Amino acid sequence: KRQGINAEYMGELLTQAEQLIQMGIHPSVIVQGYNKSCAHALDEVLPSLSVQQVDDITVPAAVQVAVQTAIGSKQPGHANHLASLVTEACIAVCPKNPKSFNVDNVRVAKLEGCSVADSCLIHGFVIARDAEGVIKEAKECKVAVYNCAIDNSATDTKGKVDIRDAEHLKEFSKTEEQMMERIIAKIAATGVKVVVASQSYGDMALHFLERNGIMAVKVQSKFEMRRLCAAINAKQIMTLDPPTAEEIGRCDSIKVEEIGGQNVVVFKQVNETSHLATIVVRAPTKNILEDVERAIDDGVNCFKSLTRDGRLVAGGGACEVELSRRLMTIAEQDSDVHQYAMRKYATAFDIIPTTLAEVSGHNATNVVTALMADHQAGRTNHGVDLDDGSTKDMVEAKILDAYLTKFWAIKLATEAAVTVLRVDQIIMAKQAGGPRPGAQPAGEED
Repeated sequence: KRQGINAEYMGELLTQAEQLIQMGIHPSVIVQGYNKSCAHALDEVLPSLSVQQVDDITVPAAVQVAVQTAIGSKQPGHANHLASLVTEACIAVCPKNPKSFNVDNVRVAKLEGCSVADSCLIHGFVIARDAEGVIKEAKECKVAVYNCAIDNSATDTKGKVDIRDAEHLKEFSKTEEQMMERIIAKIAATGVKVVVASQSYGDMALHFLERNGIMAVKVQSKFEMRRLCAAINAKQIMTLDPPTAEEIGRCDSIKVEEIGGQNVVVFKQVNETSHLATIVVRAPTKNILEDVERAIDDGVNCFKSLTRDGRLVAGGGACEVELSRRLMTIAEQDSDVHQYAMRKYATAFDIIPTTLAEVSGHNATNVVTALMADHQAGRTNHGVDLDDGSTKDMVEAKILDAYLTKFWAIKLATEAAVTVLRVDQIIMAKQAGGPRPGAQPAGEED
């Protein structure tokens, strides 16, 4: 969400700067004016616009208000349901020190089918596929993670085996079986009850794993493999050797569960250092699954920002309109030449309510004019009502944005715009030697 606001701010700041340059104002003056306005906005105006404070990050009702606004920008129809899942997941994995919250502890598993309303939360790590063998459950077990195939290794060079009769063939097959049996027996001797591999399982290896009561799980994604290792405190093993004590991970419960007609493997931990939660997203198409995943990512990062600063500001363009109004007043009190750039900086904030009105199908000019009139009358929490294009109190409607989101969006957008304005020379790379495109070779003219 912050990236979208950054692009809006920066683009409008550069558009306003272009008008000043056409008026004959030097870019250095514009840069100084922008920096002065940014300092006023971040140090004076924005802190005074805080309307609510999240004092306890473990209270779902207080957190869900901000999370729902972040998710509603991408999934307005399912914002309430998804926000409740994200809030519950984040609070479940939040450590005693909230500032140590890690966004990677909230995972997303995407399963096609059903609707978004059927999405659910599982306290643990979910792999969206079934176990490889017939063993479907293990409790308080040791886990070995292999980044290789669980099968007989092929030789690096070609070899030739002469088999003269049936006895030779039996002995050859028996040698392979004995070799694989010894490997699996060594793994079982370490106390491992679950083997996770990134590649395939051979039939013979799977047979001996099941004979030793070892559960087999396959994880194809290398990123999911890393997260799983972090969850169970294991290390990846590159060769099919017995794991050492440092390489073995531990998990309280590993079980195959059925969700929406599809089997998934759930890793559950109860110790605090490895808390994980997975939101199982259901949707009819892959595009919707990806959109919901991005919305959930916004919600999780919103929760992380609340762990750093619990202040909330009015959403729906209310914060931006009030920023524009107050910064315009500050610019008019400045008698220096920088006041022109400061006025344009204040005007740039109107792009947010303008965009909200346009994307909702309403007349942007009428909406922004009505908002400005409300703010001049003292109704500083009024923002855009996307349903009918009118204005309403965003605090009463519980449409609130995280303070840090606004803070860093303004700061980063200003820095980006100022960096572009400071470019006083563009060096164009010339084309390398050779004939120009479309030119005929010498001596072949018609």
